[in-house]
This record gives sequence, C-alpha cells and structure tokens, in this order.
Amino acid sequence: MPADPNNKHDAYFRTVMQRPANAASELRTVLPKSLAELVNWEKLELQSTSFISTELGTRYGDLLFRTRLNDHDAYICLLIEHQSSNDRLMALRILEYMVHVWNHHLDQKPRPKTLPAVIPLVVHSTPTGRTWTAPRDIIDLIDLDPTTLAAAGPYLPRLRYLLDDLNRIDTARLLTRDLTPEALFTLFLIKTAPANKHVTIDLQHSRDLIEKILEGPDGPRDFSVALTYIMRVGDTDPAEIEAFVDEFGPRAKEAYVTTAERLEARGEARGEARGEARGEARGRAETLLDLLTLKFGPLPEGVVATVRAGDAEQLRGWTADVLTAQHLDQIFG
Repeated sequence: MPADPNNKHDAYFRTVMQRPANAASELRTVLPKSLAELVNWEKLELQSTSFISTELGTRYGDLLFRTRLNDHDAYICLLIEHQSSNDRLMALRILEYMVHVWNHHLDQKPRPKTLPAVIPLVVHSTPTGRTWTAPRDIIDLIDLDPTTLAAAGPYLPRLRYLLDDLNRIDTARLLTRDLTPEALFTLFLIKTAPANKHVTIDLQHSRDLIEKILEGPDGPRDFSVALTYIMRVGDTDPAEIEAFVDEFGPRAKEAYVTTAERLEARGEARGEARGEARGEARGRAETLLDLLTLKFGPLPEGVVATVRAGDAEQLRGWTADVLTAQHLDQIFG
C-alpha cells in the first residue's frame, strides 16, 4: 500500500527546507520585518525533533531550528499543514509542540532560570484551494463570553502563530518571492502539483527556477527530489512530464530517468500503469539513448545495439555514469 498521501507533502517539504539557507529564505519572507532583522540567520541550525510526541510528529511535517534572537537563545519551528480541512485546534497543537521544545531545552541546561523564545510558522496549502480559517490564537479557543473573557483574560494563555497560507496567494505573486530557487520551487509545487492532470502547463511558469536549480552543484539530485514529488502526488502522464523535462538538457534528463526508475521499482508513481503499457525496459533504453545523444552527439551503431540489448541493471548503471563521463568509452568500456 502506498504511504499516506499527506506524508508525501511532508517528506518533500522537509527534504528541501531542512537546509538552513532554504528555510531562512522562507522565514525571512513571512516573519514581520522588525522580527526578521533580529534573527541571526547565520546561526540557524537544524535540530532533532525525536523528543516530540509521536502524535504531533506524525500529524504535521515539522522542522525545528535553533538560532539567536538579538543575542538570546531562540527556536523557530516550521510546520507544513496539507490536510483537506483546517485543524481548528492548531493553536493547541502548537502550544503542545512548544512545551516539548521547552522541556527538552530544560533537560539540556542545568538549573535554568529562563525559557528561550519559540516562534512557530505554519505553511498551509491544499489542492482544494480552501483557505485557512482556524483560530490563530489559543485564547480564541477558550469557551467564554466576551464579558467573562475580559475579566479572566489576564490569567489565560495567549499564543498567536505565524501563517503562510499559500492558498491565499496567486501563483504569479508567489513566484516573485525572494527565496532560494529550491525553496520557491517547493512552495510552488506544493501549491500546484497535487492531483494535477497537466502539471506541465503550470511548470511553464517556473522555467527560470528549474534552470537555476539544475545549474546548482546538486542540480540533478535537487531536481529529482522535485520530480519525485510531482510524480507521486500528481495525475499527469509521465510521457508528458518526460517531454517537458527533455527541454532542459542532459542534467534534467538524468534526473528524470533516475526518478522514473526509482518510482517504478517502488510502484509509487501515479502514472505507473501508463508507464508499463509503453514497456519498461524499452522505455529506459530509449531514454538513455536520448540522453547519450544529447551529450555526445550521433551514436555509433554498436552503442545503440548495446543499449537496446541491455538489462535493467545495466541500463541503470550506464545512466548513472552519463553525468560524469567525458567519452562514451568511459561508460561502455
């Protein structure tokens, strides 16, 4: 059985945003300017969340960073919420999360006298387009009439979390954000890819982002992570995705081949049945030939025959060698 669909969103979000530079670019955009200016972004350090309760850890994709806030210890937590309906008790969940962080911090500090600030940010998006309507302050969850609330207010907790509701943001406006290419492409895909039958139409608007990602030192790997998400949560025919990816050259092609083979092996791609109908082995061989031609030009007949006769293991090995090889002999010996 495939994993819970929501875990696919969480896994992609965590994979990209666990890099401090990517997380920092998103946080700088959403945090109030006066607060963002006090954060030491150079000290942003990913923390283990193994101490968070299983219930909280599995329901929300979470990332916890430690930093300095105007020279004070502080934590910032990022949570991705992709449920089909708003969690009305999110403020309570976040308070629970913060208490876990504080207790863990106290365990690490002998005889502490103060608590560090914990700043929570919820990133929300669903394919239904439903915007966030749940209360953002825990005091709004407390069942009291206005008169009684005014009297009891000083003795009740207040907690307001930050919210980045992607469903309220037009796609064109989202793409103008000053984020790292990887972080921006992640938010773009979380907003547009789920259940999308023709995701390549939307991807046309992100061509500059894709090119920047592919130019990076880990370009094929980073693009493969994004393609994995696209093919796991979308409904677009893999052939349509492959044709779009081909336009970006050998590094993109390599990422697609690696991704498609991995998902086929796991049986996770939404378009698996269509891929099998085209013939898995033949498809891999023809894709590799296209990749080789893009990099080395017209191929000798012997190489073409060798590739088409190769088994699945050989095809995977040859495909992995394409990126670093300078000559065909380095691939086929």
